Amino acid sequence: MLNSNTANLLWGLTIPFIGTSLGAASVFLMNRQFRQGVRRGLTGFAAGVMVAASIWSLLIPAIGQSASLGKLSFIPAAVGFWLGIAFLLLLDSVTPHLHQESEKAEGPQSRLARTTKMVLAVTIHNIPEGMAVGVLYAALLSGSGITASAALALSLGIAIQNFPEGAIISMPLLAAGKSRPRAFWGGVLSGAVEPAAALLTIAASRAANLALPYLLSFSAGAMLYVVVEELIPEMSQGEHSNTGVLMFAVGFTLMMILDVALG
Repeated sequence: MLNSNTANLLWGLTIPFIGTSLGAASVFLMNRQFRQGVRRGLTGFAAGVMVAASIWSLLIPAIGQSASLGKLSFIPAAVGFWLGIAFLLLLDSVTPHLHQESEKAEGPQSRLARTTKMVLAVTIHNIPEGMAVGVLYAALLSGSGITASAALALSLGIAIQNFPEGAIISMPLLAAGKSRPRAFWGGVLSGAVEPAAALLTIAASRAANLALPYLLSFSAGAMLYVVVEELIPEMSQGEHSNTGVLMFAVGFTLMMILDVALG
C-alpha cells in the first residue's frame, strides 16, 4: 500500500500530464484547427493561470519559507525569481523553436521540421510548469508548511490550462499532414517533459532542503518568462485582442480560487 504522501505525489505528477493528453486527443474529434479568436482566448486563459500560480502557489510561499529573515525575507524569492528568468532565457537561446502564429523560428539555426520546432516551443513552455508542480510536492514531502490541498490546487490548475495546450499543438500537426495518431502523440510528448521536470526538481529539493524558497521562486520566474515572452504576445495578436485579456482574467481568477479554496 502507498502512503498518503506517495499517493499524493503520484497524482500530483500525473494530473497535469492527463490534461495535456486529453487536449491532444482532440485530433480524434475535430477536423480543423481552432479559429484565431478561440486560440487567442485559450492562450490568454493559460497565461492567467500561470501568473496566478506564480504568485499564490510559488512566490508567496517562497517568502513565507524565509520568514526567519524578517524584513529580508524577500531575498531568496528575488534571487530565485531572477535565476528562473535566466534559465528560460538560456533555454530560449539554445533551443530551435517556433511559436504559434510566427513565421520565423527562434534559437540557433536548424534544419528541423516546422512541426518539430513547434513541439519544442511547447516543450520549453512546459518545463517550468513541471518544475512548479515538483517543487510544491517536494515542499509537501519535506513538511515545509505546504499542504496536500495547496499542491493539488496547482496540479489541477496546470492540468486545466494544459488541456487547450495539448490541442493547440496536436491540431497544427494534423493540419501539417501528420496522421491523427502521430498528431496525438506529438501533443502528448510535448507534455511528457512536465513529470520529468517535476521529478528532477523534487530530487534537487530533497538534496538541499534549504533551497526550497529559491526553487519555488525559480519556478515562478521561469513561468512568468514564458507568459511575457510567448503567451501575452500571442493572445494580443490581431483584432479583438480583448478576448485574450478577458480569458486571462478568467484563468487568473480560477487559479486564485483553486489555490485559496484548496490551500
